[in-house]
Amino acid sequence: MSTTSDVRDTRPILVGVDGSPTSIQALRTAAQLGPALDRPIRAVTTWVVDPGFGGYVPVDMFGPQEIAQEILDGALDAAFGGEPPVDLEAALVYGPAAPTLIEESERASMMIVGSRGLGGFRGMLLGSVSVACVHHAHCPVLVIRPEDRTQPA
Repeated sequence: MSTTSDVRDTRPILVGVDGSPTSIQALRTAAQLGPALDRPIRAVTTWVVDPGFGGYVPVDMFGPQEIAQEILDGALDAAFGGEPPVDLEAALVYGPAAPTLIEESERASMMIVGSRGLGGFRGMLLGSVSVACVHHAHCPVLVIRPEDRTQPA
């Protein structure tokens, strides 16, 4: 006889990646928690078209999707030195960061985000994306603070 506890939960640990030091630490934390919780990892970097270009990207520039891919690749390399966990899926997802991660959280067992990204106001304890995720995600959210607490978040 099978019970519901016999069914393995394969929903991933979702990690929001923007290239900031805390998002790189979020990746490392997911790599530690993934095996302990028997969960795969889904690292997501979001991207949108900058309205400043009117939806067009000049030919001699990288587009927003290519820039997002560079951010994701760089963060994975910084976190894992070229040896990412075997159960890690890296994805670029179109859309603004907070709403996109919140939607992604519907299919996640938990979410890990950095406390502060690369934009916004210095000195705030949490950035707008992490605040939105904490309040609206469909799964538990772990917020990673900087390792060196003497530095501004």
